[in-house]
Amino acid sequence: MATSEQSHTDLGSRQITVRRVESVAPPATVRHIDQLEAAALDEFLVLLGSDRPVTAAETSLSVGDVIAFTDYYRISCS
Repeated sequence: MATSEQSHTDLGSRQITVRRVESVAPPATVRHIDQLEAAALDEFLVLLGSDRPVTAAETSLSVGDVIAFTDYYRISCS
């Protein structure tokens, strides 16, 4: 699975989403939930449990990263 890297500036006001994934292919960055900084953890939990839109500028999470929680979740941009 190929991913492209874009900076927060490139993404601008595009919405960040979280989606569950079955597997993780290299070179994806995988971070365990307890490795997230407090702000990033809060942002992830908001994305996971809410329908509130979050823009790339509002989060420190990176598009393409995978968070290991109860499952694997990929940070995406729509």
